[in-house]
Amino acid sequence: MILYITVAAVTVLLAGMVNSRPVIQPYMTTRQQMCNRVCLLSVFLILFALSACRLNVGNDYAKYVEFMHLVNCDSYVPTEIGFNLLVKLIYGLSGFENYLLVFAVYAFVTVFLFLSAMYEQSDDFPLTFFLFMMLGYYFQTFSTVRYYLALAVALYSMKFVQRGQWGRFVILILLGSAFHKSLLVVIPLYYLASRAWKKWQLAIAALFCTTFLFAQDFYLKVVILLYPTYEDTEYLEGGTSYINILRCLAVLVFAVIVYFMQKDSRFGFYFYLNLGALVLYVFCSFLPIISRIGYYLTISHILYLPMLLKQVENAKWRRLFRLGILLAAILYFAVYMSRADHDGTLILPYKTFLFHDMVNILSDVN
Repeated sequence: MILYITVAAVTVLLAGMVNSRPVIQPYMTTRQQMCNRVCLLSVFLILFALSACRLNVGNDYAKYVEFMHLVNCDSYVPTEIGFNLLVKLIYGLSGFENYLLVFAVYAFVTVFLFLSAMYEQSDDFPLTFFLFMMLGYYFQTFSTVRYYLALAVALYSMKFVQRGQWGRFVILILLGSAFHKSLLVVIPLYYLASRAWKKWQLAIAALFCTTFLFAQDFYLKVVILLYPTYEDTEYLEGGTSYINILRCLAVLVFAVIVYFMQKDSRFGFYFYLNLGALVLYVFCSFLPIISRIGYYLTISHILYLPMLLKQVENAKWRRLFRLGILLAAILYFAVYMSRADHDGTLILPYKTFLFHDMVNILSDVN
């Protein structure tokens, strides 16, 4: 745990020296631009190295090693074509089952996309990065590596939605879905969130949400159609997160407070993403994939909260709101780390291939 806290503290301090909106002078690199490059590169290398050097750290690390072995043996696996082709390529070039390099490639792309998205889209990169670390997004990349690559793609794609560049958005999502097909859900969700909803349309949407209360069997059949491997497994048990519900409510209240002073066209997009996540967590808890869909929406919080803070004109109130956000994020991080060795997370204890050996996978035992 000390290692994770140290990494979080060092990278947050480095991110604090980054200004994502530096003054640009023609034909020369300013001191701030150089500082940005050095700090961003340092943050990237630290996060990449910690992830790439891990061994059997993460809730499903051994399961992924098993999947890679089966892919290499041309056996059936429930993973997407992008994952399978990447494994085939790396194993073929390496000449052996080099799963460490596969995880390293995932770490490189995932961290790069997250940092690029935050730097390009945030109004306050230090605060956005702080939330990224404190809310556990980085440490969760140690598990479900395919999904968190897709989540990074989703965050990066938001800039295309806000610019109305729908062709680039769809192409990027289709590419990302080759590694985790759940990413396809953001195409309709992000489109709906980008619309300027009228009151009567919101009323119809609210009526539609009631169908989740009495048509649960139908929606579960749709999920099984998309994820046939979930049938007759514990994955169909569903469940929701009260912490995420409280988080969405808190962001919603803050957004309503800021609403009358906001002047940013992005307000509506982020607002509806948060509202949509709240609706999903409340009405769709029976769906087994609700957490994954919800994260595609709530990842916007790390961009939305800095944008909302910027709209608060009174300096005193802005400092108070900022302090509240910082304390809430630190508390969330403390709770997350207290459960870091539990099933479902398992990022503790940290192990590296430099000093540890991989445990036997299922194929080795059989």
